Amino acid sequence: MKQLQLDTLFKWFDDYVEPYLDTDEEGAVNIRLKIEHTRKVCDTMALISAGESLSPEDSRIASAVALLHDVGRFPQYRRWRTFRDSDSDNHARLAIDVIHEKKLLVNLDQQEQLLIEEAIRFHNLLEVPRQIHSPTRLFINLIRDADKIDIWRLFAELLALPPEMRASAATLGFADLPDEVSERCIKTLAEGCVVQLNDLKTLNDFKLLLISWVYDLNFQSSRRLILERGQISALAASLPEREYIKIAVAGALAALSEGAG
Repeated sequence: MKQLQLDTLFKWFDDYVEPYLDTDEEGAVNIRLKIEHTRKVCDTMALISAGESLSPEDSRIASAVALLHDVGRFPQYRRWRTFRDSDSDNHARLAIDVIHEKKLLVNLDQQEQLLIEEAIRFHNLLEVPRQIHSPTRLFINLIRDADKIDIWRLFAELLALPPEMRASAATLGFADLPDEVSERCIKTLAEGCVVQLNDLKTLNDFKLLLISWVYDLNFQSSRRLILERGQISALAASLPEREYIKIAVAGALAALSEGAG
């Protein structure tokens, strides 16, 4: 991929998302959230690519993946008014549909198209299929880390706002019950595993899922970024003051620090 081809994709993205802002106030807030998220993921991807000493060619492919990974969110929200895949459609699949419909990658060679599409297709799975090997796995791992890092940023900022000022679709419809957490979610986090989306009942459970993502990071650069930004601690600060929650979060932070080298 040449730099000019990447620049063309960035210009396309700006033009593509603009009409989605032509909606009601609530919808525009949610769309802007995803536009900002995409741009921040691109910034984060550049930091990880530099931290992992990727070649210029691989860095450009990684940037294209970051730019396009969530383009399915815009038609998803327009049709269903939600970002919750279980209530609409898989946003990664929708992204691939947009890529094909708009013929975004037709000027790239076939290997580059495959790398970009496969990374997007698998970026939101709980686990990457074992049969996926490098070089495809490299770009899958890169986007999974960059996406998580910005989602942590997004929610740390979102939860600092009064509920009435939050983007309505961002919390996926989970009830904000400040004192309630699900025992299964705490147990999963304490065991050093990723919390399952199907186990979530409240917004606090969703915070535990986000914290549990520290066990699914792939690069030292990613772990260092999260430690520097303090976003896990910011999320944890909004959870109920209970000892067993503190212990589970402390275990996650310890694993994060150990993995950062």
